[in-house]
Amino acid sequence: MKFEKRTFKNGLRCVVAPMKDTQAATLWALFGTGSKYEIKKTNGISHFLEHLFFKGTKSRPKPGQVWEELDRIGAQKNAFTSKEYTGYYVKAAAKHFDIGLDVVSDILLEPLFKKEEIEKERGVILQEIAMYEDNPQRQAYDLFEDLMYGDQPAGWDTAGTPETVNNIKRDDILKYKNSHYHASNAVVAVAGNIDPEVAFSKVERAFKNMSDGRKITKLKVRERQKNPRVKFKKKDLDQTHLRLGARSYEMYDERRYALQVLATILGGNCSSYLWREIREKRGLAYYVGASAEEYTDSGYLLATAGVAHENLPKAVKKIVEIMRHLRTKGVSDKEINFAKEYIRGSMALAFETTDEVATFLSSQELFYKKIMAPEDILRKIEAVKRSDIIKVAKDIFRPEKINLAAIGPHEEGQVYEKILAQI
Repeated sequence: MKFEKRTFKNGLRCVVAPMKDTQAATLWALFGTGSKYEIKKTNGISHFLEHLFFKGTKSRPKPGQVWEELDRIGAQKNAFTSKEYTGYYVKAAAKHFDIGLDVVSDILLEPLFKKEEIEKERGVILQEIAMYEDNPQRQAYDLFEDLMYGDQPAGWDTAGTPETVNNIKRDDILKYKNSHYHASNAVVAVAGNIDPEVAFSKVERAFKNMSDGRKITKLKVRERQKNPRVKFKKKDLDQTHLRLGARSYEMYDERRYALQVLATILGGNCSSYLWREIREKRGLAYYVGASAEEYTDSGYLLATAGVAHENLPKAVKKIVEIMRHLRTKGVSDKEINFAKEYIRGSMALAFETTDEVATFLSSQELFYKKIMAPEDILRKIEAVKRSDIIKVAKDIFRPEKINLAAIGPHEEGQVYEKILAQI
């Protein structure tokens, strides 16, 4: 992957990756803010603000005008809010790059935030929250993080609650934007069929009026746990959605590479332990897998599955048994090499697309202040030894780090805490 980076006079960082074998171009604008930067009273304001950027600008004041201009060129466009970053992107034919850039810079620099549009969008967001309430697969993740982190920003829902969303005022929104949306807290990435010099020149000109400022800090995550924890949400569903995970490492911890290999072996593909044991051998689940989540100051390794209600104990016992096996017996060189090759192949496929390249570059620069090329990351993966993975498994697969969250028609009970304690 070839890329170039520049920092403009106002502090905005820009990364450009030319990709000549495509007709597309993707523009990403990523900001180092999200729900972890909020206070309880206005939980959900990062997400609310993300919505409002699309509700009219000085040069595009009419509702729907922003969407119409992007639809006219057949662009893919969206925005999203997470715990620690918020992003805005447009992917379009490379010949329409100027339009995408103009729209993204316009909504971020010249939003109107009309009172009537704020009230309309408040209703939209309340319906979005209701939609998530009807999506148990997503909700199970939120329940798990609530169990892990509790009543602190890391444990709050990114979308907020109906109560907090209803309490957010226009002044709150303006204050939040002015505190977090400035050049030194942002990265713009461009990937696609475009000349780097042309892209740098156009991006700098488009964002020249973005103000600089000091990055607002967030509360450091508090992690306290002595025993296995269980949290159920009782709901009438056709299957139970479980999330069983262990506290692990932040994104700056060098052990994350061994953790990634371990996550792949545990449940990262159709040859993993979880897929073979939970789905293929026992038919307990349609979807089952594992992945590692890494934040700036915390992280976890998570197993996921959807099972019949009556099979929840059986599935939890099996997952714990697999984790215990990995902790006590370790992994073989064959399994390690298989996982490494899978990671290498997955990365190669991912970086075929302009949006994946832009996402990778912007997030690397935003969080690490430098960009590790994919081949550098793969070298780190290749350097992982069997002893490194065993150390990680022994460190995280312990009773005082293990947690289970599930949504279904269950009553919480000590039986699951006892199962988890057997890890």
